[in-house]
Amino acid sequence: MSAATLPARARTGRRPGVGTVYAWELRKLRAQKRTYLGLGMAALVPLIFITALLLNGGNGGGDGEIPFERYVRETGLAIPLVGLFFGSIWLFTLITALVAGDIVATEDNHGTLKTILTRSVDRWQVFVAKTLAALTYAFTALVLYVLVGLIVGGLIWGFDPLVSLSGTQIPVGRGLLLLAATTFAYFIPVIAIAAVALLLSTVTRNSAAAVVGTLMFSLILQLLGVISALDFLQPYLLSTQFNAWQGLLREPSDWAPVVRAAWVSAAYALPALAVSFTVFLRRDVAGG
Repeated sequence: MSAATLPARARTGRRPGVGTVYAWELRKLRAQKRTYLGLGMAALVPLIFITALLLNGGNGGGDGEIPFERYVRETGLAIPLVGLFFGSIWLFTLITALVAGDIVATEDNHGTLKTILTRSVDRWQVFVAKTLAALTYAFTALVLYVLVGLIVGGLIWGFDPLVSLSGTQIPVGRGLLLLAATTFAYFIPVIAIAAVALLLSTVTRNSAAAVVGTLMFSLILQLLGVISALDFLQPYLLSTQFNAWQGLLREPSDWAPVVRAAWVSAAYALPALAVSFTVFLRRDVAGG
């Protein structure tokens, strides 16, 4: 973004607020192919899963090792829940990193960050706006992922009551409310993933390095989670927090995993944001 393309308020000396800068960032995201690549993945993966179920045939679901998999052909409410389980393995790390890992680095590569930081707005405003834009994109992708699975699954298998993880029946209306709560609970660790990707984007100034680094970070956490000798780490791994939503699908709902996910995710996200914010504020733009 050059100075000539900035809104009139910025060019005439009136500094815009965070809301205005946030709107700029959203417009830039709408113009980038990687934004639609991530959103396309979020919409396509549930369709692939549903297609696989249709091609596989049969009347039953799985063997029950995956939450709600045995009910995928009984109610469309189960489709997005099973999808969330699989999405935590790699999908949402990748989708989130595609934008959060690029949102600062791409400005460096194009040389536009220098113009923005020296002429238009305060640095903290730019950082906050970029962070909010990355989180908005990630949340939009998550909602799209859930809605595609819910709507298409419901049209095929119906919107029938869901059996909770405690074995009790959940009415459709309450099931939809719990699905919404589940989506927000799932988004908690996604925020931490976005923070890590933003940190790598700011520090490395390289989009590819930031995306790959975020994926490697997630992979390492998952590997730590499957080593039996390190079981004591399980409650504190970010990868574990992607399963916190399952507590909401019990009777009565168990909020303890969600609360733990909140503070554990914050323990990852806040230091990452603090470091990236500090690096961003101290960036030397005079030399490029």
